[in-house]
Amino acid sequence: MSLTPSEHRARARSDFRMGVPVVLKQDEAMIVAAAAETLSADRMTALQGLGEPVLVITRRRAETLKARAYDGNLARLLMPADADLRWVQAVADPATDLMAPMKGPFASQRTGTADLHAMGLALAKEARLLPALLVTSVATPPPDLVVLDMSDQIVAAQYTDVIWAKLPMTVAKEGRLHVFRPDDGGEEHYAVEIGRPARDTPVLARLHSACLTGDLLGSLKCDCGPQLRAALAAMGGEGSGILLYLNQEGRGIGLANKMRAYALQDQGFDTVEANHRLGFEDDERDFRIGAKLLSRLGFDQLRLMTNNPAKIAMMEAQGIRVTERVPLHVGETEENRAYLATKAAKSGHMR
Repeated sequence: MSLTPSEHRARARSDFRMGVPVVLKQDEAMIVAAAAETLSADRMTALQGLGEPVLVITRRRAETLKARAYDGNLARLLMPADADLRWVQAVADPATDLMAPMKGPFASQRTGTADLHAMGLALAKEARLLPALLVTSVATPPPDLVVLDMSDQIVAAQYTDVIWAKLPMTVAKEGRLHVFRPDDGGEEHYAVEIGRPARDTPVLARLHSACLTGDLLGSLKCDCGPQLRAALAAMGGEGSGILLYLNQEGRGIGLANKMRAYALQDQGFDTVEANHRLGFEDDERDFRIGAKLLSRLGFDQLRLMTNNPAKIAMMEAQGIRVTERVPLHVGETEENRAYLATKAAKSGHMR
């Protein structure tokens, strides 16, 4: 009945979202980490009682705050004597940066290794939280907390085709929807088959990341909804195709952080700048998931509908041959014109 490392990690993601700290260890080193976004005042006091905590942020967020990142992709900020929960969350969340730009000066910790801190930030991203942690080093783990050991081997998630059923659609009466569930407690992903696509010839395909605002609500701030509908219509017109609907909202940062990025765009930042201010990279998605699902379904050759060269590169790297890139230029509006130009200029999207 003992838990696997992947199951421990799934519990840790859940605990971060609930505001519960997690213990991370490697050999003799051990830290207690709590997500800044969900941290409570009582838990902050408890962490301070264990030692001298540091606030861990990504290099992207540190660049915004003019803080020194001595640990590669992260910075460990020393806590001022009068720091409280409001200070922690103001440093973690850029919502008030323009109203209160002088949050520093910051002093960054330089001694010791930060491998455990990096593991904690990765966990916060997996939990779709702001990548910022309050961390305290300890000699023994506090009781009742999940303990993750970095020496444990995390096996890549395997995906089960839980169920498929016929799904008549307006673009094609003959369709099927597959539901794929990972064994690591992560989010489900979906595959839509149009017609009966052959497995021995290149299939018209689309890897589409979930976009609640664009796909469902008709948002004019992105081109996702029009791309989804155009891809399905093209597959319906050809009589066959495969569309993967991947739960990687907001280029992999989650809906809440995507809305935070939208709020920053309203302050004048472009989409890449907004992601960086939040502490994320331009794109946090993992397209290897798409390659795994395509392989499970028996596809190894694609005519890929995309404007994103990263998708093509990842498919090829995972053994899925892209025989043709099919451009998908639809949905440009007055509201998203600058967004599309930024994706082309800064993220390499083809126009």
